[in-house]
Amino acid sequence: MVPLVSGVLVLAVLWAVTVLALRRGGITVPRGLPILVAAMMTALFLFVTPNTYKTFYWPAASVSHTLPPVLACAALVPLLLARTRRGRGTALATVLLAGVFLATLSEETAIVVVMVLLATLLLSGRVVPAPARGFVRLWCAAGIAGTVAGGLVLITSPGSLHRRERFGAQTTSLLAPDSLAASLRGFAEITVTVVTTWQYVGAVAVGVLLGLLCDRRDGRTPRPPAHWPLLAWTALLTLLVSGYLCTVIAYPVFRDRVSDPSANRLWNDYLLLYVVLLVAAGALLGLAARQHVRRTAPVKAVCAALCVLVCFGPAVSLLNLDGTMRARAEKWDAQDRRLRQGAADGERVMPYERLVISGMLEPFSQGGARYWPGGCVADLYRLERVTDGARNP
Repeated sequence: MVPLVSGVLVLAVLWAVTVLALRRGGITVPRGLPILVAAMMTALFLFVTPNTYKTFYWPAASVSHTLPPVLACAALVPLLLARTRRGRGTALATVLLAGVFLATLSEETAIVVVMVLLATLLLSGRVVPAPARGFVRLWCAAGIAGTVAGGLVLITSPGSLHRRERFGAQTTSLLAPDSLAASLRGFAEITVTVVTTWQYVGAVAVGVLLGLLCDRRDGRTPRPPAHWPLLAWTALLTLLVSGYLCTVIAYPVFRDRVSDPSANRLWNDYLLLYVVLLVAAGALLGLAARQHVRRTAPVKAVCAALCVLVCFGPAVSLLNLDGTMRARAEKWDAQDRRLRQGAADGERVMPYERLVISGMLEPFSQGGARYWPGGCVADLYRLERVTDGARNP
């Protein structure tokens, strides 16, 4: 039930932002196109990953890395609706509070938010119309202030201090040359993995459809923005810097595993930005195609076919994952009953069977050499410790 709610929330937020952004830009599109764009972004963000279980089904990763960037997008809604003084005040208050909340929820999303807002501030003089420029700059400043404040609360909290001390993730280790270089290598590996995932072409395809099918409300032919090269390079730089900084702060904890597919949840904080930028790039291609291609029907057909094809692979993977999760759930329930009954009967040490799914860490990994998180299992069932069920059936 929780994954369903999360999926609906992601789709609803992206749909609302798409509709309002098009309306605010004076763009009209066929009625079903905004939800198609939002659905494609949702599918790519949630399901086209090396580990869908951690991205979508595992609550710890979903709350800390999957939902925060979506909630950041939700903060755009009051901005896009703001037309009166009260509306602008609501937008400022929303982005300020959202910044504080998101920074305490996810350090990585906080980095992405600050980088995007800084880029918007820098470009506002060229891309934002003069009447709205002052308010947009104030809105960005409020978002940055809220995010920085929330970040300070997080990094000075006792829990965060303890975690950094435990993993040696103090500021000095974060900024050590070896750590920065290793983070760069890790981010390069992540980039190669993401860029070579062909399903993301679906974002470009749906963007091309958007560019081909949109019209201006005033009747003029839509054209690419005058400063589109500046926008494109700034967006790319923002994405790369955000991703690298997210890798830097994650590296002291994950080390060489930071680029491992099993740690892909760490990528989600900037992966949504990547998907959005691919849609925007596709829209630019669609607008350019309208100027240079007489018959756009074949292009539309190819893009529509790509959208369907891209969704086919994740659908099959989800069906397979569903069967795996059901089988594991049955074994987990049986083991849960056994451990609870044993604890009730006075047992202090009991065997634990590893029930691994999608690379999740379980007690006695690495051939039984790694006990963690066996202590957590023992605490849950009020035991002194658990033993490896594979060796002590």
